[in-house]
Amino acid sequence: MKTFTALALLACLASSAAHAADPNLGRNLAATCANCHGTNGKAVAGSGMGSLAGENKANLLQKLSDFRNGARPSSIMEQITKGYSEAQLALIADYFAAQK
Repeated sequence: MKTFTALALLACLASSAAHAADPNLGRNLAATCANCHGTNGKAVAGSGMGSLAGENKANLLQKLSDFRNGARPSSIMEQITKGYSEAQLALIADYFAAQK
C-alpha cells in the first residue's frame, strides 16, 4: 500500500510540474472564457459582456474571487470559478491582463 501511495504522490507531482512548465497554460485556461467574453477577452461590441483584455490583474482576481465566494452574484460565473484552483485563476488573470 505504501508503494501505491508513493506512486500516486509522484504522479501528482509530475503532473503539477508539467502544468508549471507549460508556457501556454494561462492562454489555454482562458480560452474557456471566449464563449462569453470574446476571443482573447475582447468582447463583441453590444453583446452586454465585459471585455477582459487589458484589465488590471488585481481587479480581475478580485472579481473572480467575488464570483467564487458568492459576493458577486452570477448565474454561471460562480460555478465556473469554483472549477479552477487559485493558481489557475491567477494564470487566467495574468493572460487577460497581458492582452491589448
